[in-house]
Amino acid sequence: MASPMPAGSFLDGLRAEGVTVVEVGDWEHHNRNHKGPWGPVHGVMIHHTVTSGAERTVDICRDGYSGLPGPLCHGVITKDGTVHLVGYGRANHAGLGDDDVLRAVIAEKALPPDNEANTDGNRHFYGFECENLGDGEDPWPEAQLEAIEKAAAAVCRHHGWTERSVIGHLEWQPGKVDPRGFTMAWLRERIRDRLK
Repeated sequence: MASPMPAGSFLDGLRAEGVTVVEVGDWEHHNRNHKGPWGPVHGVMIHHTVTSGAERTVDICRDGYSGLPGPLCHGVITKDGTVHLVGYGRANHAGLGDDDVLRAVIAEKALPPDNEANTDGNRHFYGFECENLGDGEDPWPEAQLEAIEKAAAAVCRHHGWTERSVIGHLEWQPGKVDPRGFTMAWLRERIRDRLK
């Protein structure tokens, strides 16, 4: 059981891992905490945005859209490898997911298939939205993949977690496909190597 790290520690951890960070507005206090608690935290969730264009993507992830208010994550990772911090606290990114998956993340064991949506993921996961159309064809530049790896590793390093605490939205909630264009097993391998 882990309490979310302070916003300053999150920022420092990302920078220490070698991530280029842009702070967007009053990100440290932009959250959905009035809708419920944030924490205990158990892992990091990776998403793709189904958008193109860094500025538009960051704006949507910060402000949300009709029916889903922002922030939609904690950090937006654009194609150039920059992490834009848009919120801190509870964010609308994970939604409801599988309690068996959450138990596996907590135990850092292999993930079972996600076959139900009965658990509040916004409470328990840090979220990174990654700029990509999510069509399986939009490329993932190496700078962006490296930033995803570093950002996830920074959070794991702070909490003493292994790469098994990093999951994709598609592993959490039935029907989700993100991130599409690389496998989470491949990403976890990169994170594992970085954490050595």
